[in-house]
Amino acid sequence: MFDLSYELVVMLIGAAFVAGFVDSIAGGGGLITVPALLLAGISPLQALSTNKIQGTFGAATAALSYAASGRVDLKRQLPAAALAFVAGLCGALLVSVIPTEHLQTALPFVLIAIAVFFALRPGLDDTDRVERIRPAAFTAFFVPVIGFYDGLIGPGTGAFFMIGFVMLAGYGVLRATAHTKLLNFASNIGGLVGFIAMGAPLWGLGLAMGVAQIAGARLGSKLAMRIGARLIKPLLVATSSLLAFKLIWDRFL
Repeated sequence: MFDLSYELVVMLIGAAFVAGFVDSIAGGGGLITVPALLLAGISPLQALSTNKIQGTFGAATAALSYAASGRVDLKRQLPAAALAFVAGLCGALLVSVIPTEHLQTALPFVLIAIAVFFALRPGLDDTDRVERIRPAAFTAFFVPVIGFYDGLIGPGTGAFFMIGFVMLAGYGVLRATAHTKLLNFASNIGGLVGFIAMGAPLWGLGLAMGVAQIAGARLGSKLAMRIGARLIKPLLVATSSLLAFKLIWDRFL
């Protein structure tokens, strides 16, 4: 942190605040913070590690905010969170072993499909629907896959959890958002532990950005609970689309 100029640190803290706000509503905060860290001249491994530090603060704050409002029972989510943690840890530890080229190529198009789904699906609001799979199956199979992806690659994890809760668990948009946060926090922590084992993150910078994440996440979660799907849906569409186009740009252009 002390190798960075004061102006860069302020810029990164501001980026963390905006990311915390966006992430608490629709996910995709890494779209803001990871490029900002890289633009500051931080190495890719340290940028990913530092991003995991600051991201855990925002995810934890959002999870607690939604729980305090009665939108989610965190205790009931603990088994799923434990699986997300282990899966995120495994993904991070295997990041240098598993080839991800094909997954990274397909990822932008998957994100575009998610954006189109939330933009065009009629009647997609805060009303719960019939679940397509039982909660135990959702926890046992879907959660570890997305948690592993978070540790291995990361971008779009919140959107993937969201669409799983909506399409498979039958949750309304606001309830899905609330239930996403603890799982995202757990997979973030797992990924962070893995990255610490591989390369030291910038703890001072990560903690400073984490404080800004807390402020952004508190504001974002309050607005999401007040406005619901009318805010969450367009922001999710926007963040998924921007992330998809950024990945296409980085990979193909």
